[in-house]
Amino acid sequence: MVQKLTYLKKYNENVRILTMDEIGKLDDNVIPIEWKKLFNHDDIKGRIDLLLKIWAKNVGIELRNTIAYLNEHLTNIEIMDVEGEYSILYTIKNTKGDLLYYEGRNPQKRQKNIEIELEESWDKTPFSIQRFYENVHDGFYYYASTSMGLVPLDSVTYLGDEDIEWSIIDDLEEPIKINLDSSFGFFSNGMGSYIAIDYTNCDDNNATFWSAKLKPKYNINFWSYVDEWIVIGFDT
Repeated sequence: MVQKLTYLKKYNENVRILTMDEIGKLDDNVIPIEWKKLFNHDDIKGRIDLLLKIWAKNVGIELRNTIAYLNEHLTNIEIMDVEGEYSILYTIKNTKGDLLYYEGRNPQKRQKNIEIELEESWDKTPFSIQRFYENVHDGFYYYASTSMGLVPLDSVTYLGDEDIEWSIIDDLEEPIKINLDSSFGFFSNGMGSYIAIDYTNCDDNNATFWSAKLKPKYNINFWSYVDEWIVIGFDT
């Protein structure tokens, strides 16, 4: 535990892991009631099973490979507290034997500093994305980099942000096929590439691979790419 906390504090010095007693004393409106129920289990396997059932209920088809990987390689789950904001810490032992820490934020709490454009267009995003963020987690990502996963809502990239310069645009030989002013990058690989949704053209989870340096890929399936990239991140 000491070694884990030392690692976690490298990225946020205010983080702490709650004891079971502390979790039990949290008010019902602070964390999802499902979280309190699963942490009532004395055995880790029981907690993990209940947590993955929440995933399966909401995105069992969309993130089936991610769920299958977690079912095999997830070794522990705990609740983290960062100045009153709660998340589930996932400890994953990947196929190489390395321990990875992933964070899933509290879906019950709307995060601060969300782009006003995202707030106003939230009901236009695919229902499956809304379902994940509202019922599973407000983002699920590699703890150290807040990437290689679905980023928290306050870190979603608004492609139409005037402060962002997309150098790739000058190199494209044909017009952009999405509207940047209605597009948001919900998945980030941490190196300037995103899987983005244009809410004016997102039927059947239609998405775009968007990058600052690489040619965009249009008409990809949002969840297929997200599911594949998350699993790739586990073993990278």
